[in-house]
Amino acid sequence: MTQRLNWMVSLMLAPAIAFFLVFALGPLIAAVYISFLNWDGISAPSWAGLGNWTLAFSDPVTLHSIFLTVQVMVLSWIIQTPISLLLGVFIAGHQRYRAILSVFYFLPLLFSAVAIGLIWSSSILSSDGVLNTLVRSVGASSLAANWLGDPSIALYAVVVVIAWQFIPFHTLLYQAGARQIPQVLYEAARIDGANATQRFFHITLPQLRYTIVTSTILILTGSLTYFDVIFVMTGGGPGFATRILPLQMYITAFQNAQMGYGCAIAVILAIAGVALSLFLLRITGFGRMESQAEGL
Repeated sequence: MTQRLNWMVSLMLAPAIAFFLVFALGPLIAAVYISFLNWDGISAPSWAGLGNWTLAFSDPVTLHSIFLTVQVMVLSWIIQTPISLLLGVFIAGHQRYRAILSVFYFLPLLFSAVAIGLIWSSSILSSDGVLNTLVRSVGASSLAANWLGDPSIALYAVVVVIAWQFIPFHTLLYQAGARQIPQVLYEAARIDGANATQRFFHITLPQLRYTIVTSTILILTGSLTYFDVIFVMTGGGPGFATRILPLQMYITAFQNAQMGYGCAIAVILAIAGVALSLFLLRITGFGRMESQAEGL
């Protein structure tokens, strides 16, 4: 019986394992191999040894891209986490009007990344776009700016657009987590005289601990894969102001025809993502998954 059960489990896992080998592990192994080559993607490759890896950690453009990627990770977490958390807790209520508002909150999830990039870059953040028009209409013309053309603010503008795109997804996570919190905790807190703020900080936040960890991992590791929106909006410019590491990888490999160097950057991204996930899981205790409702 046990042998048959093990066989059935293996059979059910086979498609997932095959998918992982073909579309994840296989390409990663190929990228590692290509990172040791000088290859333009067309002509015969030649062995480069550690040349591409040495270049990746000495090239000022790539180092700047790493710095920008860290900036995007931090800014994305700072913007997305509190807004998503508050919206998720708010929408978790059962009042009728909240369901109507939820439709508007989740609209960005329906749009493609290309559509989002085009709308924001051409209609909202352009010099004569909606944002500058609104700023001028309220008499604050001095605040109007070339949001995507100024190297000092372009990255922040892009991060805001990315946050607008992904906040609805993380809001869903917090909404689901908030609805799993036992209501008996809130009832006991009300009996003890706790107000709404006290209930939020002493019940809601602790009970959403693992949801916060999950959202944080997705935000930080997801920041290592941002490409499409930034590529559509700025192409990495102006100059190198928004050329984060995934964009640097693409430009290096496909526009500059340096496949070996581009694959080295890709492997660095993959290693960074896995290491970051494992680090967060370890320091937060998420892997142990202790019950937060023990004793109820």
